[in-house]
Amino acid sequence: MADRVRTSGATGAQMRHGPGRVLVAVYAVLGLSATVRGAYQVLAHFDEAPLAYLLSLFAGLVYVVATVALARSTPASWRVALAAVGVELVGVLAVGTLTVLDAADFPDGTVWGHYGRDYGWVPLVLPLLGLAWLRRTRPATR
Repeated sequence: MADRVRTSGATGAQMRHGPGRVLVAVYAVLGLSATVRGAYQVLAHFDEAPLAYLLSLFAGLVYVVATVALARSTPASWRVALAAVGVELVGVLAVGTLTVLDAADFPDGTVWGHYGRDYGWVPLVLPLLGLAWLRRTRPATR
């Protein structure tokens, strides 16, 4: 028997159907919207709130990385997705707390500001769903 990594959870086919497909779609929409918003903010209004706008752009890029990694369904992409979703969770909690404690540094809305309030709190809930899905689809080694 060859030593291969087997997936105990979702296969590539399972990621293209049901909850995996919905999760990837939500990540894709949030990644696109956050990246476009962040890029616009950085390009057009950078001097007004550089920290906030750079964090917005960073958040968008994290969502894009998570989207691609979640959609791929390989052991390596699973690890990348875990890292991206972990960064996302830490980011939304840290930036959310900063925006509540010191709103002056964040004069305009950001993706993770106020725990994702401008995005219907999806940024707060999404990493929890992402981590639950990743736990369910964790690759198993032989």
